[in-house]
Amino acid sequence: MIPAGARHTVAIVGAGAAGALTALQVCETATRRRTPLDLVLIDPAPEAGRGVAYATADPRHRLNVPAGGMSCYPDDPGHLTRWLCRHGEPAVNDADFVTRYRYGAYLADTLGQAVVRAHGVVRVRRVRSRAEGCADTAGGRLELRLADGGCLTADSAVLATGPAAGNGAWAPPGLRTSPRFVAEPWAPGALVGPLSDTADVLLVGTGLTAVDLALTLDRPGRVLHAVSRNGLLPQPHALSPQPSIPPPQGLAGAPLDRLRRAVFRHIGRAVRHHGDWRPALDGLRVCTAELWRSLTPGERAEFLRRDGALWNTHRHRMAPATAEALDRMRAARRLSVRAGRIAAARTGPDGTVSVDLADGRSLRVGWVIDCTGPGHHLDDPLWRSLVDAGAAVPGPLGMGVATREGRLLDAAGRADRALFTLGAPRRGELWETTAVPEIREQAAALARELLAPLAPPVRGSRRRPVDALGLALSTHSEAAAAHRAGLDRVLKVRSGAEQAFRRAVALDPGFALGHAALALLGHESGARVDVPRELAEAQRCARERADERERSFVEVVTRRVHGTDPDGAALLGHLDAHPGDALALATAVPTIAFSGVRDLDDTYALRLVERTSPAYDGHWFHTSLLAFLRQGQGRFHEAGELAHRALAAEPASGHAVHALAHVHYECGAHEAGRDWLDGWVSGRGRGAVHRAHFSWHIALHELALDDPAAVRRRWLAQLAPGRVSGVRALVDSGSLLWRARLSDSWPGEVPAAEVLDSVARDIVERPATAFTALHAAVALAAAGDVAALRRLRDHAAGADAVQREVVVPLCEALAALVEERFHEAARGLAALLPAVRRVGGSAAQREVVEETLLYALVSAGRCEAARRLLDERLDRKPAPRDRRLLAALPG
Repeated sequence: MIPAGARHTVAIVGAGAAGALTALQVCETATRRRTPLDLVLIDPAPEAGRGVAYATADPRHRLNVPAGGMSCYPDDPGHLTRWLCRHGEPAVNDADFVTRYRYGAYLADTLGQAVVRAHGVVRVRRVRSRAEGCADTAGGRLELRLADGGCLTADSAVLATGPAAGNGAWAPPGLRTSPRFVAEPWAPGALVGPLSDTADVLLVGTGLTAVDLALTLDRPGRVLHAVSRNGLLPQPHALSPQPSIPPPQGLAGAPLDRLRRAVFRHIGRAVRHHGDWRPALDGLRVCTAELWRSLTPGERAEFLRRDGALWNTHRHRMAPATAEALDRMRAARRLSVRAGRIAAARTGPDGTVSVDLADGRSLRVGWVIDCTGPGHHLDDPLWRSLVDAGAAVPGPLGMGVATREGRLLDAAGRADRALFTLGAPRRGELWETTAVPEIREQAAALARELLAPLAPPVRGSRRRPVDALGLALSTHSEAAAAHRAGLDRVLKVRSGAEQAFRRAVALDPGFALGHAALALLGHESGARVDVPRELAEAQRCARERADERERSFVEVVTRRVHGTDPDGAALLGHLDAHPGDALALATAVPTIAFSGVRDLDDTYALRLVERTSPAYDGHWFHTSLLAFLRQGQGRFHEAGELAHRALAAEPASGHAVHALAHVHYECGAHEAGRDWLDGWVSGRGRGAVHRAHFSWHIALHELALDDPAAVRRRWLAQLAPGRVSGVRALVDSGSLLWRARLSDSWPGEVPAAEVLDSVARDIVERPATAFTALHAAVALAAAGDVAALRRLRDHAAGADAVQREVVVPLCEALAALVEERFHEAARGLAALLPAVRRVGGSAAQREVVEETLLYALVSAGRCEAARRLLDERLDRKPAPRDRRLLAALPG
């Protein structure tokens, strides 16, 4: 343990990808845990995050992994793609291969944001120098000797030095001393010569370094010769990648010859069944380190000798666009790739280099560039000092250094020092360890290891703050107060919940419930929240500091966002265990704020609310939910009494207001409902988060009262695009326009296209729920867009059962209506009407299908059927508009 009051110092040597990812994880982990820390990042580069790999500004140099696999966070794979979308590349997706320079900017920016968020907890300092030595101090700390003559003392250090620089040891003496030999092609200014003329170039090596340099050096009149022992270029990624295939069981522990046969069979099956070997090889990624560890030293050496080149060229692939560019160069004879080994070289007086290959062939080129890849870590002064002092030893087969879970082993085989590494130096231990997907996992594990000694002692007697319903919160009092404010606004259906929850996690970044609430709001209500990031934060925090209820709620939100709890079993199970969790109850019962549990019918919802009643003891929120469910049962008098009781206790209760709005509408009290709700919306309802939905309810009363001028004013003032957007515009604004058109309450063409323009195209044509799909179909019908209706139908045909069985025939009927095939539309809608309830929502919302059927019947000349339908509607609730429509029917 670190003494109380002392600030622990972590030094990270190297600020490339490995160093930046480690610093990022240390900052965020320390911030979540509120652990004071000094972090020193040592690297001579002007910008953190780039290193050698991501400093190249050549736009032809692309990542060799798609964007979906290059996030900084192992638990948030879409983070890079979202960053790119926010930074000028809105069309990018997870399958794209972005430029290396752009990725370096992403690493630098993400680390910078983490440093800003860590302010006040973590003090970060950059040291623009190179570490050249490391030694123990008398006090048990580490002293790093810097190239500028300075020293830095730290409690622990991470050596994130990346791949070692090549040393050109393979080159014959006549080549190593030649001014035309480029030993370190990525060193600043190293390529000035080859770029300044058109002389032919020899690239020694055919891996990814050679690929990048071939793209940079290609020009008319020049031939690039690429030579390696195997003459194999990296394989390309598939244009349309398929999901990885899990590896067969029982690979670990198998002898190398049996393992080799099993892997080739695994790949063969993938080729036979999927036409591609890549999914099989990608599936091995999860167990590569385990398989490597299970081999004996002799088997590892045999693998490197016999299989290493084949593995590397298939495992470390190039982007499809890069492969295509190389194919064009080879077809134009500007690139020649062959197997060979350099035997001798000499530089002539004219500056050209004559290179003799071991097979007797000769090449005459202007430049020779070493592309053989990284050299030996022990050539670096820092690593050499550690080995000389016995603090580090070479790794297996001389690759990297020996480690145990990232901690350096000394000459005696001990791992006692707080000295760690990750990435390329662990190659001997892990084999596959140089790619970002592996390094980010190691960085996260290192952050936890580095901070483990700093955990404060657990105080069992500490009393935790509680939420408004008395449930304990794993945070401090200030963050708990902000969380209570957010919860209060959610339960009242008022705006400001997002800001309150944001304040809660700003006050305590390790507060799992705050992050989970933000993720829920973003997913359910369209709040401007980076949902995957907040969800990942909630999961991290729940693992570190949360009780059973909080962990359960985070799991519920996770499954809800990922769509892995379609029947709501996890949410309902959580409520069984924790009935007083008001945010979970609000999420489960569909009224207005959340979409509820799919397939949660009124009877089950009522049982759920009644079952949780003892935990609320008449609380206005619970009473409001009960009121809404009672009106859904048609028990309007009881629902009205409950709503008024809840409003007496809390006049701002949006759920109670919503219940009362339905009571007025279903009872035909249109004038009273319009006036009461209009007064509430312009008064206490000004802060309602779904104010547009209450305005929609008022407009329904105005439609029923046959007041088209009022409907138009209401739409322009409170429901037009610009005032409403997203799903709310689709559900409220779009459906209102369609209903106004059907009843001749909107003169001229309805502006449905404006509504659709305010909604993301994916929401309209690929909706996640049947409820949204129904309203998307209605809005598309109002806009007369038959082509989009058919695209929506095709999506619904491949979606869940409700979309297949309800939305598909609805789209077909609406398309027929738009194309004035009224008899066909009427038949389809009449057959569909009994099943519409399955899409969810309220009777008032689903009524749009009935009104569409009425319009189709009248347009088809089926006046008797239209009259029967109007009589049924008027029996349910009186409405001047329906009386007018009935009176206008012929005969």
